[in-house]
Amino acid sequence: MKLLDEIRDTNKKPKEFLVFLSEKVKKDKSLLDNFSKCLENGSPVEKGICMEVLEFVSQEKPELVIPYIDEVITYLNYDAPRVKWEAARVVANLSQKYPEKAAKAVDKLMINTKDKGTVVRWATAFALGEIVKYNKNIQKELVKKIEDIIKKEQNSGVKNVYLKALKMIK
Repeated sequence: MKLLDEIRDTNKKPKEFLVFLSEKVKKDKSLLDNFSKCLENGSPVEKGICMEVLEFVSQEKPELVIPYIDEVITYLNYDAPRVKWEAARVVANLSQKYPEKAAKAVDKLMINTKDKGTVVRWATAFALGEIVKYNKNIQKELVKKIEDIIKKEQNSGVKNVYLKALKMIK
């Protein structure tokens, strides 16, 4: 499967195409190697699609995506907002089973707490919230950082994501 060609030539609706690709990957994990090429060579829109497929797969089968965690983390601060927020959601989905690996994303996620895009900040809050819930080694330090973020965050939806995570650990 040439992923970029398939993305460029699809006649499917976006959501239908994401589900189609996700199901294909879940059945044949060797297809994940195509995602590295897509993230490296695709346009920002194509990278967003690839990252969203990884996010869909990581919800049900995080073990398939964990070999690509370092690559996902590199895209947390990418220019295109969709790529950033989907990468954050992948990290969040991996946090429960792989808390130490997900924790490697904290520094880049902290940068995104100041992003101008609400969706990026929301996805970042979701990822940091999942990391703080499942990684006991950095929990104390991360709780303090999250409390500082909450004081500065203007959007109540984003703020509530953090508050929900803190409530679960207290």
